[in-house]
Amino acid sequence: MKSRPVLYATAPPYLGEDPGDYARHVTAVARWSEQAGCSGILVYTDNGLLDPWLCAQLVLQATREIAPLVAVQPIYMHPYSVAKMIATLSCLYGRRIDLNLLAGGFKNDLVALGDDTPHDRRYDRMVEFSTIVQRLVAGAGPVSFRGEFYRVQNLTLTPRIPPQLQPRILASGSSEAGLAAARAIGALPVQYPAPAAELGEVSKSDAGSFGIRVGIVAREVEEDAWSIARKRFPEDRAGQLTHQLAMKVSDSSWHQHLSHIAKQQSERGTYWMVPFDNYKTFCPYLVGTYDRVGSELARYFEQGCSTMILDVPVGSEDLEHVTKAIECGAEKAGCA
Repeated sequence: MKSRPVLYATAPPYLGEDPGDYARHVTAVARWSEQAGCSGILVYTDNGLLDPWLCAQLVLQATREIAPLVAVQPIYMHPYSVAKMIATLSCLYGRRIDLNLLAGGFKNDLVALGDDTPHDRRYDRMVEFSTIVQRLVAGAGPVSFRGEFYRVQNLTLTPRIPPQLQPRILASGSSEAGLAAARAIGALPVQYPAPAAELGEVSKSDAGSFGIRVGIVAREVEEDAWSIARKRFPEDRAGQLTHQLAMKVSDSSWHQHLSHIAKQQSERGTYWMVPFDNYKTFCPYLVGTYDRVGSELARYFEQGCSTMILDVPVGSEDLEHVTKAIECGAEKAGCA
């Protein structure tokens, strides 16, 4: 029997609002997510956002158990710095710090940092990066590594991270190179999924599981769910133009794939791409009754989905509706 999926929420990205208001928003979302039963919360990273490690500290200070899932882009930090951050935060707060590894999909961000590494080669770099981080946090002894992108010699990490606080490693990437990298480092591959009926035979990790990132709007009545979804994500011409511009500077496999789905899709079923197409979020949404959304989720669970990263919640009540739909899907899929 399958286990129920591990749930992560997502912390809101900084969009230029008052810093105090933003900090209060992050802590509120973290508390809602913990109360709703989420195991962790994703903290974004890119050139235009606040530092994810400092935002993760806000999460730790505001909650008791939830684990920050810190997005890590190798071009930003040396692997030793990442391992030291994990060790320090785990020591200070007695909490697990998880990693969501990224290769980087927006070329302009990378070029601004002097990095012109091709798409697939960035995943080779990610493998080396993660290998060093994982060996350091495991604390087996001095780490020596000689690769194409990184070299370390007799490197040790202090303080040591106890076994119960060892990080979970997730890796974003839907391309063949991304999936191969996740397998190479034993990370859980995370994808922005196509509709469950079109997912087909997905490439999975050696453990036979994968993660998905989706948003959910679910209610008891179908019309109520769609009314809320359309009000939350109205059509936005400026957002559509921004999305088109982003497509021109992205070589991300998942971004291209989702954009193709959005062009082909009419409003049908539970799978909804309007928020993505209007540049309001980077993941598909599932909209409808608890039963209809649960049926769609059940198909993902049956195909090997073991982890879900939910889009930024809008409130504690909204998360209650989301978890009802997930529970429905788990029951339909026969999860324990």
